[in-house]
Amino acid sequence: MAHARELVRRRPCAALAGHVLGYRGFSIAARPPRRRLVVPDGLVKVMFGFGEPVRMVDAVDQRRAVRGRSLVNGLGTTAVVGQHTGGLHGITVLLTPPAAHRIFAVPPSEWGPVAAEAAELGGPALAGLGERLDACPDWATRFALLDEVLTERLHAGRPCHPDVIRAWREIARTHGRVRVEDLAATVGRSRRHLERLFRRQIGQTPKAAAQVARLQQALRLQASGMTWAQVAAEAGYYDQPHFDRTFTAMIGCTPTRFRADRAGSPSDDPLDFLPDRVTSVLLTG
Repeated sequence: MAHARELVRRRPCAALAGHVLGYRGFSIAARPPRRRLVVPDGLVKVMFGFGEPVRMVDAVDQRRAVRGRSLVNGLGTTAVVGQHTGGLHGITVLLTPPAAHRIFAVPPSEWGPVAAEAAELGGPALAGLGERLDACPDWATRFALLDEVLTERLHAGRPCHPDVIRAWREIARTHGRVRVEDLAATVGRSRRHLERLFRRQIGQTPKAAAQVARLQQALRLQASGMTWAQVAAEAGYYDQPHFDRTFTAMIGCTPTRFRADRAGSPSDDPLDFLPDRVTSVLLTG
């Protein structure tokens, strides 16, 4: 039983559709320390941990780190490495950035660069939620509690500005291949005004969001069987060296090393939070 594992996925209730993309309950028995590289994917991930703390470290700048049981991993352009010792038990909630703006009390622009304690961002409405989830007798009860609390917060929270929503959707539709000037023209705002509003409500600039969307498209193309050279051309990078430099600056390793680590991961350990995103890799070195 030393390596017993339980992974339970569930969609949220209908009221949260399009805002909360899924729940991922997990329980991993005590094992040697391990590290998971989590790549930028354009989602906000909230982990409610029930066991030992997890340490999150920026994969590019290791001076930036945070440690806690329940953490919010907001939007960023660089990967983070999650480190834990022993067992791991909890739930991850996957949110769209506009939903995170509505659910949390603290604006995304004020979140930490790597991750932040969920209790510090949630306000009174989310205070103690991790402990309440831990006390539930089973996964079904935990998921029902999340449905109830997040639906209430979604209705009570302040929605993103419609122009921010339009810009965010256009970035997703084009896989990041859109200029900020064109986004601003589409919504009828100046570039500076859109950048300021987008940054406050989404947590990063439109340009940064587009970089992440283009990286995700590149990772999906490679996963479909393309070579890295084909990926660079198809995803709109100037050439493969440009892609390699961008990839390394965002992920903290070369594309070749990343692919090798993905290929060497255990087959019984799902790496990706959602089927349309390449989100993580187990690190062995």
